[in-house]
Amino acid sequence: MSEQDSGPSRKPWGGRFSEPTDAFVEAFTASVDFDRRLYAHDIAGSIAHARMLAKVGVLTEAEANRIVEGLEAIREEIESGRFEWSVALEDVHMNIEARLTERIGDVGKKLHTGRSRNDQVATDMRLWLRDEIDAIVAELERLQTGLLDLAEREAETIMPGFTHLQVAMPVTFGHHLMAWFEMLVRDRQRLIEVRRRVNVLPLGAAALAGTTYPIDREYVAELLGFEAVAENSLDAVSDRDFIIEFLAAGSLLMMHLSRMAEELILWTSAQFDFIRLPDRFCTGSSIMPQKKNPDVPELVRGKSGRVFGHLTALLTLMKAQPLAYNKDNQEDKEPLFDAVDTLRGCLRVYADMIPAIEPNRDRMREAARSGFSTATDLADYLVRKGVPFRDAHEIVGRAVRLGVETGRDLAEIPLEELQAISERIGPDVYEVLTLEGSVAARDHLGGTAPAQVRAAIARARARMSSRADATRAV
Repeated sequence: MSEQDSGPSRKPWGGRFSEPTDAFVEAFTASVDFDRRLYAHDIAGSIAHARMLAKVGVLTEAEANRIVEGLEAIREEIESGRFEWSVALEDVHMNIEARLTERIGDVGKKLHTGRSRNDQVATDMRLWLRDEIDAIVAELERLQTGLLDLAEREAETIMPGFTHLQVAMPVTFGHHLMAWFEMLVRDRQRLIEVRRRVNVLPLGAAALAGTTYPIDREYVAELLGFEAVAENSLDAVSDRDFIIEFLAAGSLLMMHLSRMAEELILWTSAQFDFIRLPDRFCTGSSIMPQKKNPDVPELVRGKSGRVFGHLTALLTLMKAQPLAYNKDNQEDKEPLFDAVDTLRGCLRVYADMIPAIEPNRDRMREAARSGFSTATDLADYLVRKGVPFRDAHEIVGRAVRLGVETGRDLAEIPLEELQAISERIGPDVYEVLTLEGSVAARDHLGGTAPAQVRAAIARARARMSSRADATRAV
């Protein structure tokens, strides 16, 4: 490209400038290398803007039709790989507008009437993020369905429940998986709430103060599926809190995925050996032939830091900006794009992997028998016999000490030895010291009893089905 082609006259704002942009500055300030992924939403916003300009009489119907046809042709060029992107044109907006003018002549120059790149990019970002949230929620729901399927299969599988990573009480594997499910329920709710605040139209705010043209913002909102119109033009073009809020919700989701990853990593270790992951989700070692590494959960655990970092970056980006738009906001896109890609990738691989988990039921049961996991059941038994809880706690502590000293689980200690600790203990004590008796006894809403796990799964499936019906209705 010649210097004349890349000079001030080549820029849409070049009339004010007497020399061309420095070559390094041009590359440094350009965003087209990453914001080109907004092309479909930029074109959709421009089509709606053109339709509105025709509706209010700023453009003729013929002019609007030529613009729309040109934009649709440009979309096809981009999707077929024939579009030539130019760093000299700075961003996705000017690349598309310049190509439009090349295709249809001076009518293309009328498209930008009544708008600015400030409200244009804010609109593109909201349109793009709205679609990405929908895709993320779809993957999240696929993961939730996989969890429900696995939990239903393992509703009676007994494993140790932990606090402080020490054996605490027996639970069922299905109950544990349903805890993961509930985390994701809240993550989905947060994303849906964020989407409502994303789905607000900034277009019409122009550079910062609105426009003198008789625009119809409500009509544009209707065409683009926005639920509301931004109330203040300064705020509409300058704030990125909708991105920050999304990153906060995304960070919480990644935190939950990372917690799941940590447990998956522990459970696949030889020390736990609770589960096996299919080979297709693992890798080996270049030097140790026996190794089967849980790389997928390890990477998810690591990738959580990327999303957390992007949240911090955007908070820092915005914290000192005066109203209205500043060039700093160009830095909002790469963190957002990477966070979305990370979330979608992590959810996809989890949704594929988790239903394929193979539990080692015998090992889980064996681990639940260790660590005196039914000690609380013995305390509850004594309370039902009329022993105050604090006294029962003391009695069970002595029984546990006896078990530690003799290398026996509570269920293995003979009745006479238990009665030597408390005369309130009778032959029926062994009914509560079994693992099955322990989990079955917690038969209430939210408890680990297999019947309650199955009931929770049924309620969860009903909730997911009602959400799907609501989505289809919309």
